[in-house]
Amino acid sequence: MSDRVLLITGASSGIGAATARAAVAAGFRVALAARRRDKLADLAAELGGDEQALAIDCDVTDYHAQEAMVAETVAHFGRLDAVFANAGRGGEPGGFSGADPDVWRDMTLINVLGVAYTLRAAMAELKKTKGHILLTGSAAGRTTIPGSMYSATKWAVTGMGYNVREEVKDEGIRTTLIEPGMVDTPFFDEPKPGVLQAEDIADAVVWALTRPRRVDVNEIFLRPAPAS
Repeated sequence: MSDRVLLITGASSGIGAATARAAVAAGFRVALAARRRDKLADLAAELGGDEQALAIDCDVTDYHAQEAMVAETVAHFGRLDAVFANAGRGGEPGGFSGADPDVWRDMTLINVLGVAYTLRAAMAELKKTKGHILLTGSAAGRTTIPGSMYSATKWAVTGMGYNVREEVKDEGIRTTLIEPGMVDTPFFDEPKPGVLQAEDIADAVVWALTRPRRVDVNEIFLRPAPAS
């Protein structure tokens, strides 16, 4: 694995940062993209500096910034083997009766358009390496949650995962939807008891990435274990 390169969006904290740590431990080199450059720089240093980790300041709602992100990754490491489209944000209470429409706009741009931009920006390089696409979906994207625009955005990610798989399967590119239930991440102001941890999702991502080439893990659906 020592020459394989994984690009992670939303890498500065939560699932993205945990996945970066797990991937480096498994032998990957990582490109870390997010808007919070200071946290990225600290994480890259923790993971071994320039030889192992590259910090890239990127707003996923800007397609040209994502193109530059991919170009910088390839210029630095020489290749791109996998992309984890993980950047996302949560919503706010109120449902379709009372939620803030500006929050909807920001969330949709990040959770939906940002993911599509990542796929588009990375695709040419992934075709060269017969690489791997991974997307952070959600259990919320596979069920009905009253009034949840967040759920609707994750339904869109589920659809993108299915549709891009059909587009690229004959190119030798694998596609994996990672669909966790509630995870204790910076989405929440306070720790949530009885939920998944970011490391649980990171383990699932690395497991999918490290399957033999003959195995295409289409989906991993994780939920917290029932209370004993």
